[in-house]
Amino acid sequence: MALPAATAHAQAYQCRVPSTAITVPRIAPEGPARRIPITGYSLALSWSPEYCRIRADNPGDTMQCSGHNGRFGFVLHGLWPEGTGGRWPQWCPTPRAPSPTLARQHLCMMPSTRLMAHEWAKHGSCMVRTPESYFKVSQILWDSLRLPDLNDLSRQDTLNAGAIRHAFLRRNPDWRAEQVGVHLNARGWLTEMRLCYGKDYRPARCSPTQFGARDSARARIWRGKR
Repeated sequence: MALPAATAHAQAYQCRVPSTAITVPRIAPEGPARRIPITGYSLALSWSPEYCRIRADNPGDTMQCSGHNGRFGFVLHGLWPEGTGGRWPQWCPTPRAPSPTLARQHLCMMPSTRLMAHEWAKHGSCMVRTPESYFKVSQILWDSLRLPDLNDLSRQDTLNAGAIRHAFLRRNPDWRAEQVGVHLNARGWLTEMRLCYGKDYRPARCSPTQFGARDSARARIWRGKR
């Protein structure tokens, strides 16, 4: 099922990893530790133009949003373990953190070392023993996807969440509509897609929270400033 990395990395339209040294911040837990059984996973794909719309000058988002290191479409927000009853594992205690070398390897998939550190500390620590394993699994899932051209889709006069969902399905025929979440902000702009997996890392039906907007919900896609 896995496809060449370049297939998904086409969403990193012009990714240039910094030649200078990079740092990975330490992340303090932002909530209680919660170890509960894992029932499945979400792979959250952030639509970078929308995220960066008001963050181009934010020092913490330089890699993703400044334009100096390329231009991004979808990027990985995170791989999240799911639980039951609206709860999920989080902030499992660990002394480990992503190294700068590991972070550099995945910057075109997740162009923020702070986000990498946060996703490992909050989610990955409850899934596997090491950051290397967490990002290896994330990369395998990312590389298995054929991501749709939302720049082209955004030019449709009328657009809804279903059109975004089915653009993904046309490129990934092994998936079904109920396994693909589309998330819009309060103004109807696309923020994320959330792909739903079972415990075996195979596509699975989304919960209502994962699924997000219904097909009929009016949607818009921000392409970024030109």
